[in-house]
Amino acid sequence: MNIDPKSLRLFLLVLERGTISGAAEQFHIAPAAVSKRLSDLEQQLGAALIERSNKGVYPTAAGKSLAAMAQRLLDDMDAMGALMRDFAGGATGNVRIAANLSSITQFLPQALSSFMARHPKVRVSLEERISAGVAQAVADNNADLGVLIRGVGSAEVEYYDYRQDELVLLVPAYHPLAGRKELPFADTLDFDYVGMHTGSHPNLLLLRAASELERTWRCRVQVTSYDAQCRMIEAGLGIGVLPRSVAQSYVQSLGLAMCVIKEPWTSRRVALCVRSRYSLSPAARLLMDHLLQN
Repeated sequence: MNIDPKSLRLFLLVLERGTISGAAEQFHIAPAAVSKRLSDLEQQLGAALIERSNKGVYPTAAGKSLAAMAQRLLDDMDAMGALMRDFAGGATGNVRIAANLSSITQFLPQALSSFMARHPKVRVSLEERISAGVAQAVADNNADLGVLIRGVGSAEVEYYDYRQDELVLLVPAYHPLAGRKELPFADTLDFDYVGMHTGSHPNLLLLRAASELERTWRCRVQVTSYDAQCRMIEAGLGIGVLPRSVAQSYVQSLGLAMCVIKEPWTSRRVALCVRSRYSLSPAARLLMDHLLQN
């Protein structure tokens, strides 16, 4: 079936204006030409799409269904055209990203570097937030894309699987747990912790896991960066939980020891979130596709 997009646009315009003459005037063609296109469209689809009265035109049940599908189709065609024009002339625009610290540290640097090298006219604004704040920023239209831990945040956004990470325990080299390659979480609760800032996903996980064991998670110091957390651990102020790839970079540089925590909650899914993939600007959609492919 080969439906002319112009006929679909005329059909939607007739419904919007409520009269064939009003649509014809806005489209700068004769009313008879509009009627002919609508009749051809109905014949092609095999269903009546509008009802005429002395007060104007109204969509039939089939017309209402077609209107919803036609609008999505035309929106996609417009987006496709804009995207191809951006490819031809070089994509431009500003994309706002909200991301949690773990994603900013582990996944985004190389991905953003390769994207911006390929699309130098696109500006990317990156803001760090806790995962719940990331989802809210996207839902409130304060960010175009979000990167966060799956399962945290608003249900008002779309989620797409992006990466996987693992939380591990980091302790000073001389610590009693330093010789353990793996251990249950319960074995760590006799010691003070260096935690991240209030509301961070690792803190919430540790509090919940300790509560399920009817134990107390003793957070002695709270910081806002992994570097500060590792420096505090090095100084003997406590032990800490970090993403594996982050922890590995500090094991040798600061002489720390890394242990695997044998708990299912240490494996985390990282997701991208958007309000609607189809409503993204061409530049934001390009970046989203790039992140999901790299």
